[in-house]
Amino acid sequence: MSSPVVTRFAPSPTGYLHIGGGRTALFNWLYARGRGGRFLLRIEDTDRERSTPEATAAILRGLTWLGLDWDGEVVSQFERRDRHAEVAQQMLARGTAYKCFSTQEEIAAFRAAQEAAGASYAVFQSPWRDADPATHPDAPFAIRMKAPRTGETIIDDQVQGRVVIRNETLDDMIVLRSDGTPVYMLAVVVDDHDMGVTHVIRGDDHLNNAARQQMVYDAMGWQIPVWAHIPLIHGPDGKKLSKRHGATGVEEYQAMGYPAAGMRNYLTRLGWAHGDAEIFTSAEAMKMFDLSGIGRAPARLDFKKLENTCGHHMAMAEDAALLHELQAYLAAAGRPALTERQKSLMLQALPFLKSSAKTFPELLDKATFLMVSRPVARDAKAQEALDTVSRGILKSLTPRLHNASWTKEALEPILTGVAAENGIGFGKLAAPLRAALSGRTVTPSVYDMMLTIGREETVARLSDAAS
Repeated sequence: MSSPVVTRFAPSPTGYLHIGGGRTALFNWLYARGRGGRFLLRIEDTDRERSTPEATAAILRGLTWLGLDWDGEVVSQFERRDRHAEVAQQMLARGTAYKCFSTQEEIAAFRAAQEAAGASYAVFQSPWRDADPATHPDAPFAIRMKAPRTGETIIDDQVQGRVVIRNETLDDMIVLRSDGTPVYMLAVVVDDHDMGVTHVIRGDDHLNNAARQQMVYDAMGWQIPVWAHIPLIHGPDGKKLSKRHGATGVEEYQAMGYPAAGMRNYLTRLGWAHGDAEIFTSAEAMKMFDLSGIGRAPARLDFKKLENTCGHHMAMAEDAALLHELQAYLAAAGRPALTERQKSLMLQALPFLKSSAKTFPELLDKATFLMVSRPVARDAKAQEALDTVSRGILKSLTPRLHNASWTKEALEPILTGVAAENGIGFGKLAAPLRAALSGRTVTPSVYDMMLTIGREETVARLSDAAS
């Protein structure tokens, strides 16, 4: 019986959660969740000078916004340093590592001599690798892993294929420094082993690390996980994604107003494909997602495709959930929160507002008629639409609305009747109506606005405009 799938996301807390890191976390989450496995989170905070609690908090916020829930407690790599050192000592006891007393000056001189001799690789070969322990001095030492000197290390990668690395290019990696602190390469392997990680899905910038990390597994007699190194995300121009392309942090996308479900869908499709599937829910993605669908070439960020994907998800969303996420967006963007009345009106309006919006700013723009208060401020085009003739027509309309049934079926003949009486089509009446109700000439349907804000507010706004 095969062991349950365990994946992990292991960011360094030196800044915000990059969009590439968000996609890596998403791939790990989908792969584990789709197989009834576990998705773990580890913060690789061994670099004490660059790691900050603020960055850790930003990473957790970004993952939470994306909807990526993890199993168990968040693991701190730094807090496990004693365990990492313990494994280095075990390697020493197993004979797969050795004490190295070489100084920095000796290592630098060795490499300089190799380079001067024209060596292809200036790989340090410690004189202490096979030294008799009786010759060991009473001096500080590092613990180095015994790397194979000949042959090849093979990485069987689920995305990159069979990767061959010549062992002569690999040095005897230090696993424990002379001050007793473990190195990152060792810590990663020990943590992955202890956490039961079965699949390491990460960026292909870690591919070269896999050879050295695989040797740590071998040195300890541990099972090597399944490797899957995914290409990085590039900008629309094919170059490595950077600030000049636009937002690179996950939280920036929330503040820009993209819905999380749309972002998950888009990031899933960014470098992964399953037939012709383009728009899907996370539940559907979990069933479809596999490593074989990941391409080897870097994926290019396409903001237009992102917006289109998000538009589909806004239209598909449950109204109450969309309202909840809208409120979270307002907080993230530093915009005023909705009043209780605005929340109530927004919930009524979402069925017709959400179908044509791709982001929350677009949704709010279409919902302007809900947000304004009397007297309604008007833009230049709205003011132009409310000329003397139009105001007179609105003045004759308002008394007929006082006792009308407040349904589209009842309102339609009243509005079209007033238009006909004045020798105009309904389209000509709609412009001043839009201007009076929202202060703009581009709005949702006149009927949708009237039914949402109600009779009293509709009559009051029309009366203000007609005066």
